[in-house]
Amino acid sequence: MAGRYGDIDYAKLTKTSVLLGVSLVMGGFLGDVALGVSTVHAPGWIDTVLVDAEFLGILVVLLAVFIFGILLPLTE
Repeated sequence: MAGRYGDIDYAKLTKTSVLLGVSLVMGGFLGDVALGVSTVHAPGWIDTVLVDAEFLGILVVLLAVFIFGILLPLTE
């Protein structure tokens, strides 16, 4: 039976969104560490993109859990 928003698998959406957020955080962190360890001089915008990826990943994790894990299943 289809719910209010169609036949949506909230558990799968939550898990994939959290995985995306965690990969953004880890990618930004590992890239920042790799730039710090290497002797190559990189432009400043690269460091900005990596830090922004970390913050965006944290935001994606928090919002995904709240929206797909709590809010939408409760409104069905």
